[in-house]
Amino acid sequence: MIQILIYSDSLTWGIVPNTRERLSFDRRWPGVFEKELLKEGKSVRIIENCLNGRRTTWSDPFKNGRDGSDGLAQVIEMHSPLRLVILMLGTNDFQCAHQNNAWLSAQGTAKLVNLVRQAPIEPGMPVPEILIVAPPVITEPKGYFAHKFKGAERRYIGLPDELERVASELSAIFFDANSVTESSQVDGIHLDAPQHEILGKAIAQAVIDQGIL
Repeated sequence: MIQILIYSDSLTWGIVPNTRERLSFDRRWPGVFEKELLKEGKSVRIIENCLNGRRTTWSDPFKNGRDGSDGLAQVIEMHSPLRLVILMLGTNDFQCAHQNNAWLSAQGTAKLVNLVRQAPIEPGMPVPEILIVAPPVITEPKGYFAHKFKGAERRYIGLPDELERVASELSAIFFDANSVTESSQVDGIHLDAPQHEILGKAIAQAVIDQGIL
């Protein structure tokens, strides 16, 4: 059985926009992704490691454990052998607690790529392929998260291009979620259930097209 790790934040955790509720596994994109791969005859197991508020490499001043680089190598060690690691982070790098731009956020993802490849896995286990997914563009934040993400739509500008550049430089695979969906109109940040469905199917097709499985 092929194991795939998805390392992400609330967009993948499946938070329902403008609430504190969570979509069920079959309705959030990792579940759709798994279902599509199984339909194609792929023997896969999707492992979710998705934490609300996770940054690429910055801490949250109010909640512990939100630095995505902290402990990532051990996560890889824990779940190996892995065929693929999907990194979809960056949105929270633009919370108002930070003044990051797209280049800085993408450098955070570059750090994560290197941590995955340097993880202390057991001898003979494969170093997994890495797929970097650019999260949907942040539009004007609304509702519950408006204060936390004030100005994030400006700081996000250019992130997909910067992530694509990082992927090219580090020989990772790149997928831009903006090519198939946008962020929720409800809060301007997260994904609605239909958008999860679209994204899960699109990433499954991208993985198949890349010949990873």
